[in-house]
Amino acid sequence: MDKFDNKILHELKNDGRISNVELAQAIGLSPSATLRRVQDLEKKKVIQGYRAVFDKEQLGIGFVAYVSIGLNSHTKQAQLDFEEHVRFEKEVVECHNITGANEYLLRVESASLAAYKRFHSDVLGECERVKSISTMVVMDSPKDER
Repeated sequence: MDKFDNKILHELKNDGRISNVELAQAIGLSPSATLRRVQDLEKKKVIQGYRAVFDKEQLGIGFVAYVSIGLNSHTKQAQLDFEEHVRFEKEVVECHNITGANEYLLRVESASLAAYKRFHSDVLGECERVKSISTMVVMDSPKDER
């Protein structure tokens, strides 16, 4: 990684749809050299993908929370069971195995508080591996670079 690679990453982070010509102008290299560098960063998995950012309200997502999950056992099997339990739940948009008092931190998005309540009781509450659930409701997100 050199200064040009870092500039490429910076520009792509700000606008993943920037054209190669515009990217080349922004970083000060030729379009062909820039394209080779981008392809190399992709090949090395420094760049792992590109994504679209959506307006959550227009998609009907009116409730966002971070949910801390404590398991009733600290075994690898308990972790695998929990991960499998939430893997295909559409409300769970992030699942992180963390250190500290609890084992997992989830980002949960739903249509409303009532929809989250159903998810809380029907999904998390029904998982036999879950010992504790602590919900932190997102009030606002003044900075979100995901």
